[in-house]
Amino acid sequence: MDSRSPASPLAALVQMTSGIDPAANLTTIDRAMGEAAAHGAAMAFLPEMSLLLDRDRARSGAHMTREADSPWPAALQAMAQKHGIWLHSGSMPLLADDGERRVNRAHVIAADGSIRARYDKIHMFDVTLPSGENWQESAAYAGGDAVAVVETPLGQLGLSICYDLRFPELYRALVDQGATLIAIPAAFTVSTGEAHWHVLMRARAIETGCHVVAAAQGGTHEDGRQTFGHSLAVDPWGVVLADAAMPGDAHAESYALTLAPIDAAAVERARQAIPLARSRTNRNITL
Repeated sequence: MDSRSPASPLAALVQMTSGIDPAANLTTIDRAMGEAAAHGAAMAFLPEMSLLLDRDRARSGAHMTREADSPWPAALQAMAQKHGIWLHSGSMPLLADDGERRVNRAHVIAADGSIRARYDKIHMFDVTLPSGENWQESAAYAGGDAVAVVETPLGQLGLSICYDLRFPELYRALVDQGATLIAIPAAFTVSTGEAHWHVLMRARAIETGCHVVAAAQGGTHEDGRQTFGHSLAVDPWGVVLADAAMPGDAHAESYALTLAPIDAAAVERARQAIPLARSRTNRNITL
């Protein structure tokens, strides 16, 4: 299941160590997009919270606006147009339209600068980990309520973000809407990443017969948190096509760029070999 067309378009995974200064993060993204375009990538993928990663809600609140008032989407649109490359923004924090809480929102931007899709993270990361870490995302964020699939140069792209990874029913819904490729931008903790990151990414690819592209945060951030890194691309047979591991804090550009071919024929091969859609029934099963 490892053969592929020599013309397979390239996905560029941008692994970042985003900080508390959106302007600095935008500079990093601009450099990474330029490098991705120079390598011939059709689309670049950023990690979750690529524009601002700050667990201090009071400090980050100074940057919170509704999307209509935020400079961030427009800045990314201009970069996509400048570099002539499609972009998945990973995600960014914005105020919900009601202005009460935040949303964790992804954008898919075409090479002409137009926004082709939006997605608000559905599942909130409310957990207490064995490491002692406690995260209550729902204290500040409202979860989304809609799935999204959008046509891109790499195929029909289904959108999800980080903790969504643990809810396979979302990925079944994306496949039902035609997804052949799934984005899972993330800022995984080190402890959960070491335990679950690779196996869950491969599981989502195998069970959906989709490519999975997961750009990740990695390293020690300005707000004190540590993230797992290991941006991954996985093919529909579960083969890891690319693994960025950790860039290290000394990376001159504050990012690591990893390229992965996205072979559309691999989806058909995997789904023909294991015809999950044909085998699945709609019966209710009681045990």
